[in-house]
Amino acid sequence: MAIIGGGPGGLYAAALLKRLNPSREITVWERNPPDDTFGFGVVLSDETLGGIEHADPTVYDALRPHFTRWDDITIVHRNTRHTAGGHGFAALGRRRLLQILHTRCRELGVELRFGTEAPYPAWLCETYDLVVAADGVHSATREAYAEVFRPTVQAHRCRYIWLAADFAFDAFRFEIAETEHGVAQLHGYPYAPDASTVIVEMREEVWRAAGLDRADERESVEHCAKLFADALGGRPLRSHNSTWTTFRTVVNERWSHGNLVLLGDAAHTAHFSIGSGTKLAVEDALALAACLEEQPDLARALTAYEAERRPVVASTQRAARASLEWFENIGFHLDQPSRQFAFNLLTRSRRVTHDNLRLRDPRFTDAVEREFGCPPGTPPMFTPFRLRGLTLRNRVVVSPMDMYSATDGVPGDVHLVHLGARALGGAGLVMTEMVCVSPEGRITPGCAGLWNSRQAEAWRRTVRFVHERAPGTAIGVQLGHSGRKGSTRVMWEGIDEPLDADNWPLTAASPIPYKPGSQTPRALSRAQLTDIRLQFTAAAGRAARSGFDLLELHCAHGYLLSGFLSPLTNRRTDRYGGPLDHRLRFPLEVFDAVRAVWPEERPMTVRISATDWADGGTTAEDAVEIARAFAAHGADAIDVSTGQVVADEHPEYGRSYQTPFADRIRHQVGVPTVAVGAISSWDDVNSLILAGRTDLCALGRPHLYDPHWTLHAAAEQGYEGPGVAWPSPYLAGRRRPTTGRTDAPKPRLTLS
Repeated sequence: MAIIGGGPGGLYAAALLKRLNPSREITVWERNPPDDTFGFGVVLSDETLGGIEHADPTVYDALRPHFTRWDDITIVHRNTRHTAGGHGFAALGRRRLLQILHTRCRELGVELRFGTEAPYPAWLCETYDLVVAADGVHSATREAYAEVFRPTVQAHRCRYIWLAADFAFDAFRFEIAETEHGVAQLHGYPYAPDASTVIVEMREEVWRAAGLDRADERESVEHCAKLFADALGGRPLRSHNSTWTTFRTVVNERWSHGNLVLLGDAAHTAHFSIGSGTKLAVEDALALAACLEEQPDLARALTAYEAERRPVVASTQRAARASLEWFENIGFHLDQPSRQFAFNLLTRSRRVTHDNLRLRDPRFTDAVEREFGCPPGTPPMFTPFRLRGLTLRNRVVVSPMDMYSATDGVPGDVHLVHLGARALGGAGLVMTEMVCVSPEGRITPGCAGLWNSRQAEAWRRTVRFVHERAPGTAIGVQLGHSGRKGSTRVMWEGIDEPLDADNWPLTAASPIPYKPGSQTPRALSRAQLTDIRLQFTAAAGRAARSGFDLLELHCAHGYLLSGFLSPLTNRRTDRYGGPLDHRLRFPLEVFDAVRAVWPEERPMTVRISATDWADGGTTAEDAVEIARAFAAHGADAIDVSTGQVVADEHPEYGRSYQTPFADRIRHQVGVPTVAVGAISSWDDVNSLILAGRTDLCALGRPHLYDPHWTLHAAAEQGYEGPGVAWPSPYLAGRRRPTTGRTDAPKPRLTLS
């Protein structure tokens, strides 16, 4: 077996493989000398250490005396220090880790070749039974077979430098420096009784403005020490061939090719702010060794290794990306109260949550809640929120969900039961599906409308039920027009697929079909734009008379108004096309017309797609300007979704994956936001609200699974305050039913 790369992952893989089968001949090539390493300290989780202890107690016993352990994380923000405990870290020097692994490999008979470039991978693959490429983020092996592994390497916006201090921090420390050039941050943690790792990070433009692109190593070290003199107590920093670099996220479509397999940073990277690089590499080594033992041949072993590790790595990379982007955009959050800022930082990756942090440090979490304004015993999600003349009793919104069950646009019993059940379920606001302003504006034949009085009367029935039977719950209507995405089948018969018969003609900003096989729409004329604007205002008037509490204008997901906003779908050459301020004109004209007929005291929101997830489309920066424009015209909140604008999109899915867009708009524009997208637990809602990343959370699928999601969230948290109300017929259900027998005697003695 040949292993390319003598970092922790490669060395640990060599030791495990040799220990499991001493007859194996294993050679490790490392181009650097044995004591030449980047970085200073590495962090390992208890989970990873448990795996090491189980797989090779000798290595674990050698590591254990050198661990530096601590529980606290300290955040210093504008000279205010907050500490949260209960986190549990273990770290040791990277050089010490490598020395222990060198010793273990030699004891087992692994051949270590330092200061030696590995032979070309093709020769190794012909000569050895297994070749493990553990040659890091810049893996030459991976690049040699790039057409097979199909790597994606993405550089990010910050520069960072890896340094050390000759004293031990008393906690994992984050400190923020606001300079004349911009924001810099320190990530520091102890890895020995007399040493700490110090990483200094800042945006590329800040780095250049500070002149650090022209500084040598000594000047950079001195600059960082001066920048964070308070954190360092005036002590110097030291380096080891340290240079400013840009973090690169590595993703590979495949991890193996024949008898060649990638491991550690060669296969994947995750940002250092969640301390994952060495951890992932060591866990890769554990999994690879186990799969080689468990599977009958090499091919199945490598397939099993990738199948086991890929989901774990993908989850870690999502968390790492969330953390990385939070630090890239740290300037958005600096004006938060210092304790809320600390909570926001601690929960940035979504792996630490409100409930998790309460378990770790209830005193800190209670203090954040008090500062936020939570009454005693009130979870953040059950605090009220005011939009214009409407006060929502809690922060939960039932997302618009198309039922595709209307007849001639008239909502029926399905809509009454769907919306009524979820209103009884305790949410602060229940939203209708997209209600179409004309027959031609429907997505499918089953879509509901508000283009005539019969439809308005049917909606009035549902609104009346919500107001009478679920007092305290507001109901909102979402108005929209399908544009080029209309005349399609209902979802369960083929989403976005054209009807087989009885199609109606489509109109849009530009004559571009949604996808191959879709109907090509006609570009709207000026007269047609006027007609559509009147259709929106007429529908809004009917919605007001039906008694809806809130109106949302649908400018997302590639429907008509969204089609004007995106440069991928708007190719017009008149005053409604071209630069963003021109593409905004028609949606803003519709908004102004609707706002003029919508009752003054009732709020209006706008749903947007904050990114098209496609090259050349709407960007996060564009979304900020779109939100700013609608807010300037009187929008009371922006409902921040993403995508579904073009068929060829590449979303970056994950838990709460759209929330950063809402967060950015909230802080840059200063307008309330509604966050949507894979928010699935009440813990997520509490975390997002308390961190100040959004004001309201809209949930769709969880409410399909459980119409009484909000009531159950209150019961599970032991909350019985005014933020939620159980309907009188349901009062007996306020306690979770018991399951199974609870009266069995407890065992007292164990007899052999």
